[in-house]
Amino acid sequence: MPRDIEQEQQNEPIDLNPPFSREAVEVLEREAVFKGFFTMLRLTLRHRLFRGGWSGEMQRELFVRDPAVGVLLYDPGRDQVALTEQFRIGALDRAGGPWCLEVVAGMVEEGETLEEVARREVLEEAGLKVGALRYIRSYLPSPGGSSERMHLFCALVDLSEAGGHFGVSDEHEDIRLRVLPCEQVLAALEGGDPDGTPIDNAASIISLQWLRRHREELRAAG
Repeated sequence: MPRDIEQEQQNEPIDLNPPFSREAVEVLEREAVFKGFFTMLRLTLRHRLFRGGWSGEMQRELFVRDPAVGVLLYDPGRDQVALTEQFRIGALDRAGGPWCLEVVAGMVEEGETLEEVARREVLEEAGLKVGALRYIRSYLPSPGGSSERMHLFCALVDLSEAGGHFGVSDEHEDIRLRVLPCEQVLAALEGGDPDGTPIDNAASIISLQWLRRHREELRAAG
C-alpha cells in the first residue's frame, strides 16, 4: 500500500506541501508573444516528475497579471452587503448577460500595500472610506494558465447612504453599487445553475462564504 494512503487510513498528520519547489522547474526559453494591458508569455520548460527523473521539453502559454485585491463591503449593524455591478467581457456569452455582481476589486500598483489598494478601490468603486479591514485569504484564480494572485478582505462599513454610480471614466469603468440584504445575497449562492447565477465569480463566492461563517461574530462585535 502506498505510504500516503496508509497514513490517511491511520489518521496520522499528513504534509500537504508538494515534494518539489521552484528549483524543480527549468525554464529553457521565455518569449513574450503579446504585450498590451496584459502580457502573454510562451515558456519552453521541463520539470521534475513524481515517478522520478525529468519531463520532456514542453511549451506552455502564461497569462501574466499582477496581484489583485478584492473587498467585500459589509455593514454588520444593518446586516447589509454592497456589491458592484459592471460589464465583464469574460461573461459575454453567459446566459444572464455580461453584467456581473462582484466584490470591489482592483490591481496592486507598484509601491502599494494590499491594505492601501483595498482602501483606494473602495473609494473609487463605492465612494466609501474604509475603517476596519478583515483579511479573508489569498488564492490563485487560474493557476493552469495565469500568474495572478487574488487577496481578499472584508471591509466593515456604514452602508446607510451608500449607492450610486462610480468608476474611472478613462478606464471605461461604469459601475453601479447595489446595497442588498445579507440574507438575500447569501441565498443567491445556492443557485446551482450551470449556465451561471447572478453571483458566479470566485472572489465574490469565497468572500461571501467567509461572511456566512463569520457573520454572527461580526454582528456581535458591532
